[in-house]
Amino acid sequence: MKPLNEYERLFGLIGYPLSHSFSKQYFSEKFAKADITDACYELFPIRKIEALPELLQQHPNLVGLNVTIPYKQAVLPYLDKLSEGAAAVGAVNTIRRSGDQLEGFNTDVVGFETSLCSWLEATRGSWSGLRALVLGTGGAAKAVAFVLGRLEIPFKMVSRTPGNHRLSYEQVTPEMIAAHELLINTTPLGMSPHTAGKPELPYHALGSSHYLYDLVYNPASTAFMELGLKQGAKAMNGLQMLHGQAEAAWAIWTERDIKK
Repeated sequence: MKPLNEYERLFGLIGYPLSHSFSKQYFSEKFAKADITDACYELFPIRKIEALPELLQQHPNLVGLNVTIPYKQAVLPYLDKLSEGAAAVGAVNTIRRSGDQLEGFNTDVVGFETSLCSWLEATRGSWSGLRALVLGTGGAAKAVAFVLGRLEIPFKMVSRTPGNHRLSYEQVTPEMIAAHELLINTTPLGMSPHTAGKPELPYHALGSSHYLYDLVYNPASTAFMELGLKQGAKAMNGLQMLHGQAEAAWAIWTERDIKK
């Protein structure tokens, strides 16, 4: 592969760590299939978000970035403008660079909403009557909460520490699990290589009426999903969401009209 700065267009992913990411493989295969030879996708594992300006200076051909844990909110002060969707969510996972201007978007919304709705329609018929627990309160959780609000699915946020409008994991009782049939993990718990990790919940309270959606996609079946499946619940990982948000990001970078 030639040096990064010799490509006409450079794209990439910022976050830390990035050992779990499929993004480089995804876009590299996409470029190869489409015979796109002037573009390259690279991983940029920056330890602090403060390193972003230097990264942009080093690569003047860097025209598009994906943003992952833990920078979906921390990146906001570095952006010149936000799309309407990103502003509403309060988090960014896609950046388009035009000259010296950085514009932030949130394609997690598109990826999550499309994948969740198609899954629930296929397995349950609809999402009507569901109540949800959203595990985690980071940038991805903000996109999830935005979608749930748009779908009119009532939800509660769950965090390691209780706070304004959020519960702690200790407050999630078996009775609460029984009353919330949709559980969505937005945390990195269980992500490779730390596959034993999982949100601390009373999993014994799950049953066949429950639906567990894990935004983690590596491994394909997380400890969170496996514990649900053992109780008869249905489970889905975040791979379809990844594909959906990636295609939406590509549309933004190539300035095609999409639902943002």
